[in-house]
Amino acid sequence: MSPELSPFELKDQLIELAGESDNHMMLNAGRGNPNFLAIHPRHAFIRMGEFALEESERSYAYLYGGFGGSSVKKDIGSRFNEFLIRNKDASGTAFLRGSFSYMADQLGLDFDEVVFEFCEAFLGCNYPVPPRMLSSMEKVVREYLVKEMYAGKTALNEFDVFATEGGTAAMTYIFQSLKSNKLLQAKDKVAIVTPIFTPYLEIPVLPEYGLEVVTLEVDEGLGWQLSPESIKQLEDPDIKVLYVVNPSNPPSVKMSSTVLESIAEVVKTKRQDLMVITDDVYGTFVENFLSLAAMIPENTLLVYSFSKYFGATGWRLGTIALAENNIFDEKLRDLGDADKAILAERYSTLTKDVPSLKFIDRLVADSRAVALNHTSGLSLPQQLQMSLFALFALIDTHDEYKKATSALIHRRYSRLMRSIGIEPEFDENAVDYYTLLDLQRLGEHFYNKEFGEWMLTNKEDIDFLFTIARECGVVMLPGNGFDDSHPSARVSLANLAEWQYEAIGKLTRKILEELYHKFCSK
Repeated sequence: MSPELSPFELKDQLIELAGESDNHMMLNAGRGNPNFLAIHPRHAFIRMGEFALEESERSYAYLYGGFGGSSVKKDIGSRFNEFLIRNKDASGTAFLRGSFSYMADQLGLDFDEVVFEFCEAFLGCNYPVPPRMLSSMEKVVREYLVKEMYAGKTALNEFDVFATEGGTAAMTYIFQSLKSNKLLQAKDKVAIVTPIFTPYLEIPVLPEYGLEVVTLEVDEGLGWQLSPESIKQLEDPDIKVLYVVNPSNPPSVKMSSTVLESIAEVVKTKRQDLMVITDDVYGTFVENFLSLAAMIPENTLLVYSFSKYFGATGWRLGTIALAENNIFDEKLRDLGDADKAILAERYSTLTKDVPSLKFIDRLVADSRAVALNHTSGLSLPQQLQMSLFALFALIDTHDEYKKATSALIHRRYSRLMRSIGIEPEFDENAVDYYTLLDLQRLGEHFYNKEFGEWMLTNKEDIDFLFTIARECGVVMLPGNGFDDSHPSARVSLANLAEWQYEAIGKLTRKILEELYHKFCSK
């Protein structure tokens, strides 16, 4: 039961203990998987599939019933309209009508073309062409990212999108391509804003990367924001990349406008060469969210996953977005002749003009070991569901779904904190998808400063986690696994009912009381 384990490995031990608890109600607050999901885009997926199958059956109906073919583009839009009329009362029909109207009126997409593309995507009867992402679907997802990540500030045609098998695949591809393209070398410094999703800490130090990590820890006293002193560290020219999860995981707080502007100022005035990777999966839970990708688009590669907001972790839907003019491509052009020669050979099967091959297209190729580039890309049914999720947000002009999800997790946060005995504090930058229970601060609040210091010195957070799992059946994750320097526990506010968070709060207070008695007996 070593605290050096990844929190996600430690979780398995805690679940095993919790399952053995006399408390028969195991409460797993360690999971980030939400227990809510978007229904309308899923109904639309099924309805689109019914039409696609009708189209497929038209091709070889004269043979036998189990045989179908590809859709026929000619007049497919008219047939689709007729299908929607026939099924006007069916679930998903109104959503499809609104979505296709939006794509035609707002994005200028050809109706027959996009209906054909959506049908073929559902059938999954072709390879993704282009492999990075189907053209109409890329425009849809790009517009969604403009709305949700760029606060509408970026024109539609200013960045490219690569659809990936979830955010985890996006992370993997980015690390691989940075190394393969000589943009990161062993011993290079990378700055990481902490606490952060654990793999961002674990991947850079793997032997195949061997990077030196510089941690920029957010200050809880500043509302989980970076201090000016931490931001100033980015002026160090030896730092090649800045890694950010925004809103953060696990504090679940977005970067304030002051912090965003300060980072952007450093990059624009002193570190024009800095590469920035921002993972903004939780940004969609915030109104008017603004990503670093909108503040400094030339320097920033954006990772976004549909998993949490739409309750789609099992769909594995992620994206990488990169501005057309960017520092990654510029650095490729500035490589030395020897490195350029190595890369010319690496990508020689793709193009005769390797120097013009964009970094985002190298990501696509590297995701399939280059040689299989022609069969790369996210599966077409996945791209279809991704596009329908994006359209769901785009046609929700009053952001009703966003307001509902935000209200849901804020209520859970309030219930948890009040049951612990703390009046919840609401911060305009807080998302509350997760929360960190700072055990040192709780100990000082309920008992005394000496007890809080004892919690810190003796690393009693690990004892707390195992005790609450064993005695109460409650699973949380250790904050130190996310590089939080305080003794703390991460609670996911996404996957349990409100009354269960009240139970967790009361049990948290119970175990704190036991630890205090342990402290007093020393």
